[in-house]
Amino acid sequence: MDFSNTALGIELGSTRIKAVLIDRNHVPIAQGDFTWENQLVNGVWTYAMETVHHGIRTCFANLQADVQKKFGEKLTTVGALGVSAMMHGYLPFDRDGKQLAEFRTWRNTITGEAAEKLTGLFGFNIPQRWSIAHLYQAILNGEEHVKDIAYLTTLAGYIHWQLTGEKVMGVGEASGMFPIDSDTCDYDEAMVQKFDAIAKQPWKLRAILPKVVVAGQGAGTLTESGARFLDPTGTLQAGIPVAPCEGDAGTGMAATNSVRMRTGNVSAGTSDFAMIVTDQKLGVHREIDMVTTPAGAPVAMVHCNNCTSDINAWVNLFSEYSALMGHPVEKGELYTKLFQIALKGDTDCGGLLSYNYFSGEGVTDLDEGRPLFARMPNASFTLANFMRTHLLSALATLKIGLDILTQTESVQIDKLYGHGGFFKTPGVGQRMLSAAVGSPVSVMETAGEGGPYGMALLAAYMVWKDDGESLADYLDEKVFIDNRTSTLTADEADIAGFAKFLERYRAALPVEKLATEVL
Repeated sequence: MDFSNTALGIELGSTRIKAVLIDRNHVPIAQGDFTWENQLVNGVWTYAMETVHHGIRTCFANLQADVQKKFGEKLTTVGALGVSAMMHGYLPFDRDGKQLAEFRTWRNTITGEAAEKLTGLFGFNIPQRWSIAHLYQAILNGEEHVKDIAYLTTLAGYIHWQLTGEKVMGVGEASGMFPIDSDTCDYDEAMVQKFDAIAKQPWKLRAILPKVVVAGQGAGTLTESGARFLDPTGTLQAGIPVAPCEGDAGTGMAATNSVRMRTGNVSAGTSDFAMIVTDQKLGVHREIDMVTTPAGAPVAMVHCNNCTSDINAWVNLFSEYSALMGHPVEKGELYTKLFQIALKGDTDCGGLLSYNYFSGEGVTDLDEGRPLFARMPNASFTLANFMRTHLLSALATLKIGLDILTQTESVQIDKLYGHGGFFKTPGVGQRMLSAAVGSPVSVMETAGEGGPYGMALLAAYMVWKDDGESLADYLDEKVFIDNRTSTLTADEADIAGFAKFLERYRAALPVEKLATEVL
């Protein structure tokens, strides 16, 4: 096997670190992963950096083992590689590379004051999870470490720095740190100057942020120390071209061929978010982020902190029960059967209700979350309705945000793709999303590969594109031209049932708010 004709994507997601190796035909041929989970430490959602290091190395080791098993060879090199991760958050370092504060992830809702002030200052929505909101909140809090910051980055930017020594990142990932001017594919200069004027720090913002590059450009090569960082065994060789690191939003767009105007995708895993590529000038909405594609085109993003965590918790409970009864069931089979039974539930879930809020949720203006399940005494409490309730709950907040785009702003969506674990059971999550948005939803055969596959495609584009070939053309003509896609449209009963469920969901939101105050 000529592994110089492969491309590798690694993504550090919320619950899994996953590596996907693709061949010259853009087909996945090997993979590895590592399961992890964030921790709430002193009120901050975080991952220990020791776990980050251990996790990515274990993931890569498992990829190497998969290659050895399938091809009988060691993986010593690839044609290109790239790394992505959950977007946003806060990772500050001093001039010696010392980490100055705990990694504050996207999941935190502790920057409300900063987000509100910056949104007013810029005339541009700054969500709480954005890096600039975390930075300004640290300034407002008077945190001692701020004056010593020499580099502020994200998790993807940090790993890229360790692999290449380069303090750069892809424009899509950068757009979750600070607003981007899509004409220049760089940080918005007027906003940069406004921030420096109020920050009053010994550093200037541009000096501490990563340099911005677009998809297709080189972003460094794997150094000797970077190769050992990823593979302490010494098997992996240095010198591999490394693509600009990206966020999970950008890799999701690449994985679903959703980088053209008026295309969109919904990524549904631990969090869920919808990305719609648009050329419209939108008003400022707290529920809508403006980010970019990996090529720098503007994207309207509805991001929800909570999606499948509550589903996972219930599946784990059912798994314990099956083991207790002496009939343990493999997790994958359990997910499939429980998702499928949801299709047999009442379209409005029979009067059941749940809130999947493990953490706060900006779209519904909650700074904290409490997973909550409720029912009326006369509700139809069946397993099918129970599971359907949790599936619809996972999409409810997303629907609230999407309504602003499609109804208030009249944003057009020609194609909508779904990807991520929520869509892994064929036809189920797809049908639920179609019921939510009231339009067809397509899922590609590679949808389950998700972000790491998208990152592998971005790495492939960097080294295999023709001169002048755009990312959209490359994906259309080189990657997805023969891809099998299933498109599904929910029936009118499903759509009406979701609307009825959402009406009840909105009306009972004060119950969830009260739960955060008394529990």
